[in-house]
Amino acid sequence: FIHLWLALLGLLVYPMVTLITVRFFNKLFPATARVQQGLGELTSVVEENIAGGRLVRSFGREELEIAKAQKVADQIYDDNMEVARLRTIYGPLFFLLPTIGQLAILAYGGWLALEGQISAGDFVAFFQLLTMLIWPVQGLGEMIASGQRALTSAARIWNILKEQPTVRQRPHAKSMPDGTGEIEFDHVRFSYIPGQPVLRDFSLKVPAGTSVAIVGATASGKSTVAQLLPRFYDIEEGSIKIDGVDIRDLKLQELRSNVGLVFEDTFLFSDTIRNNIAYGNLDATEEEVMKAAQLAHAAEFIERIPEGYDTVVGEQGYSLSGGQRQRIAIARAMLKQTRVLILDDATSSVDARMEEEIRNALRIVMEGRTTVIISHRVSTIALADKVVLIDQGRVVDTGSHVELLSSSPRYQEVLGQVEVRA
Repeated sequence: FIHLWLALLGLLVYPMVTLITVRFFNKLFPATARVQQGLGELTSVVEENIAGGRLVRSFGREELEIAKAQKVADQIYDDNMEVARLRTIYGPLFFLLPTIGQLAILAYGGWLALEGQISAGDFVAFFQLLTMLIWPVQGLGEMIASGQRALTSAARIWNILKEQPTVRQRPHAKSMPDGTGEIEFDHVRFSYIPGQPVLRDFSLKVPAGTSVAIVGATASGKSTVAQLLPRFYDIEEGSIKIDGVDIRDLKLQELRSNVGLVFEDTFLFSDTIRNNIAYGNLDATEEEVMKAAQLAHAAEFIERIPEGYDTVVGEQGYSLSGGQRQRIAIARAMLKQTRVLILDDATSSVDARMEEEIRNALRIVMEGRTTVIISHRVSTIALADKVVLIDQGRVVDTGSHVELLSSSPRYQEVLGQVEVRA
C-alpha cells in the first residue's frame, strides 16, 4: 500500500470514463446499424441493376435507377458522417481524461514526495502502475468503434441463423418404401398466404409408371402441385402420398432424391457444363453424362463450343441461351435415377423444332417413371396418358387430351388462352 488519497485521485477519472463509454456505445450502435443496413440496400440495388440491365435500358430508366442508388448512397454517407462525428467527439475523451488523471497524480504525488509523505521510489512505482492501467483505457474508444461494427454484422448474421425452416423432417422419419412411384393427392388444401387457398380439396391419383398433364389457366395452382410433391411446402389439410406413404413421414433427403425436377426458371451453377449435368447423379461416368446430353439434345450445341463439356457457364448460366440452359436441366433430370419426374414448363424456352426433339427425348426418359407434366403447349400436354384440368385449385375434369378437347368447353377455353399468349 502506497497512499490512499493518491490512489483515489488516480481512480477518480474512471467513473467518468465509464459514463462516457456507456453514452458512446448507446449512440454509436444505432448509427453503425444504419450504415450496415444501408450497405445491404445499396448492394441489392446494384445487383438488381446488373441483373436487369437490359430491362432498365429498354425502358430508358437509367436516370431513375441512378437516382435510386444515389439516394441510398447519400443516406450511407450521412450515417457514416454521424459515426465519424461521434468518434471525433468521444474518441479524444478516452485519451484526455486519463491524461488529466496522470497530470493530477504528477502534481499531487510530486508534492507528497517533496513533503516526505511518500518516497520517490513509491511515487515512481505508483505512476508506472497507473500508466499500465491507463493504456487499455486510451484504446477503449477504438475498441468500442470496431466492436460496434462487429456486433452489428453479427446481429444480422444471427437473425439469419435463428430462422427455422418451415418444412422439417419429423422425428423417426421413414425411408422411402419399395415401389415404383404411385402418387396420390387426397383432399389437399394449401395456401401461400393464410386465408387465400391456392389448392382447395385437391385430389389426384397417378398410377406408378404413368404420366399426367396438369392444365389450367394462370394462377389456377398448377405449379403449386410441383412444389408440394418434393415437400418444398407443407400442406394445411389432406395428404400427399408416394407409394402409399405420406411424404411428411419420409426422410426429406430420400424423398427429394426420388423426385426429378425441371422447372421453367432453370438454375445453373457457375461451373462446367459437365458438372451441371452430373449434379443429378454425382457418381455418373463421363459416358453417362454425354448420353444424357445427347438424349436432351444438348450435345449438339455443347460440342460446338471450343471447350465443350469443360465450358464454365458463368453465374446462373448467363453465357447460355434460355433454351440451352433448359436442355442442360433436362439432361440433369435424365441422369437422376428417380421414381417421379416433374416437368414444369420444361420446354417453354425452346423453339418448335427443338421442342419436337426434346419431346422425343422425354418419351424415353418418362418410360417407367411416374411423370407430372405442367405445360402450356398442346404438343407437350399430348405426351401424357391422362390430362387433369384444374380451376381455382380444384380438379374439374379428367381424361385424355382428345377426350377433353371434344367434351370440355373449359379445357377448350384454357387451350385457347394458351394459344393467344403463344
